[in-house]
Amino acid sequence: MQDHLIEIRDLRVAFAGQEVVHGVNLDIRRGECLALVGESGSGKSVTAHSILRLLPGKNVSSSGAIRYNGVDLLHASEQQMRGLRGNRIAMIFQEPMTSLNPLHTVEKQISEVLEIHKGLKGRAARARTLELLELVGIRQPLQRLKAYPHQLSGGQRQRVMIAMALANEPELLIADEPTTALDVTVQQKILELLIELQQRLGMSLLLISHDLNLVRRIAQRVCVMRQGEIVEQADCETLFQAPQHPYSRLLIEAEPSGAPVPSEYEHNLLEVDDLKVWFALPKKLFSRQQDYIKAVDGVSFTLQRGKTLGIVGESGSGKSTLGQAILRLVESEGNIRFGNKQLSLLNQRLMRPLRRQIQVVFQDPFGSLSPRMSVQQIIAEGLLTHGIGSEAEREAAVIRVLEEVGLDPQSRHRYPHEFSGGQRQRISIARALVLEPALILLDEPTSALDRTVQKQVVELLRQLQIRHGLTYLFISHDLAVVHALAHDLMVIKDGKVVEQGSSREIFAAPQHPYTQELLKASGLKPDEEPCGSWLASDGGVSEKSMSADTTPSLASQLPQV
Repeated sequence: MQDHLIEIRDLRVAFAGQEVVHGVNLDIRRGECLALVGESGSGKSVTAHSILRLLPGKNVSSSGAIRYNGVDLLHASEQQMRGLRGNRIAMIFQEPMTSLNPLHTVEKQISEVLEIHKGLKGRAARARTLELLELVGIRQPLQRLKAYPHQLSGGQRQRVMIAMALANEPELLIADEPTTALDVTVQQKILELLIELQQRLGMSLLLISHDLNLVRRIAQRVCVMRQGEIVEQADCETLFQAPQHPYSRLLIEAEPSGAPVPSEYEHNLLEVDDLKVWFALPKKLFSRQQDYIKAVDGVSFTLQRGKTLGIVGESGSGKSTLGQAILRLVESEGNIRFGNKQLSLLNQRLMRPLRRQIQVVFQDPFGSLSPRMSVQQIIAEGLLTHGIGSEAEREAAVIRVLEEVGLDPQSRHRYPHEFSGGQRQRISIARALVLEPALILLDEPTSALDRTVQKQVVELLRQLQIRHGLTYLFISHDLAVVHALAHDLMVIKDGKVVEQGSSREIFAAPQHPYTQELLKASGLKPDEEPCGSWLASDGGVSEKSMSADTTPSLASQLPQV
């Protein structure tokens, strides 16, 4: 039909003979936003990547038809595809760190797209690159031109990816989880930007997302995928008001919920006073003045044992740097007191015994788990490093902790790539938990997960906190998740604390304009009360197991803080 930009008919995709997409039929109309939603492994990204023939490996087979302006892309020549990729059809990938070239600067990577498809070079390419960086909200774009991907925050890297995709004003933009790594205020700006570009250019948008709040705000139509099949298609309003398929209803209801768990402890586990992390900038020629990036600038707080402190703020605000300073992974000034130990006075050798009491769960479970080690080796590595137990005792500890995070102990001989995103994050939690730490730093632990898995992980963290009296430092840009888990809240902007206090009080009546802006962008109402159950929904700790008497575990040999 004339108004169809892309027509997909009976698309089937198989990896090594195993079919993962089963007869998908969908149309992308000119100028519309079509959202493809579903859990990890449902076939969303495989379907989208098939449009540009970007599926990896030689053992991939595709059948059916994908028509673009009358051309079947599944049978188009490689030359035709090169003319389309990044030009008429562009893509924003989910993982900017793995999608950007670590050896090239921001300017070189964006300019390359402009040179290949538009022949722009030199000053013209630089001017267009600066325009694109400003368009996607990169601060001080001129200074970022010579930056490499590792020198940018996760949100900044994602914005660079979006700038590259928009460089040639494509007819179709495929956005694969485009706001996963972004904080809520930047999400709002990117949404507004995509909507504006769609209207101005008449661009079609295929949005792949697990964030139904985002989908509801931008999409005209929604396709729900489950296990390689489309189970429901409807316009956005109809789907959210009257979903027909049980799986659609499950996705819509999968919002992290619940209240922070009550704590029986009264003493402070962590005290931070006037913490500073300043990074020196190169001196200008003939200048004696030293300038600094004040990543963390005079942060102070106390955290009681058994409680969760939520740390929120935009990308580049200093959240992760603050966490690294507390872990003594970056140089800092100020006082850090953990239990009865003054961490700021300890060198790396003296810190080593204490590291088993302070564990971390990273944002990207796939990147933080060694692909060459089995789950057994990954989880047991901490026990082995600290010389705890025999080989048999370490294996028993791994089995116990896998059961505790809701994974089959028989899976311990498998490797990270054989698990879904949610399962990999459970493995990361198990790795931190096996040493029975007093404090766990959670750095964006749910941002890469779809909503149903987010809810399960939040409930799992809550169960573990009840059982072990764990203390969490929870760094996140997702205020719905923070709302469900944190007792106290600290809002950081440009390295400084702009508001802190009880999570309930701040969510009910935020005082600082920046906090109000974060809440508005997140879609949470200021007076919204957390609700829900403490029971895990997919193999997490059950009410029965929470009340069960537990025998002393291997890691209980550790000294108490």
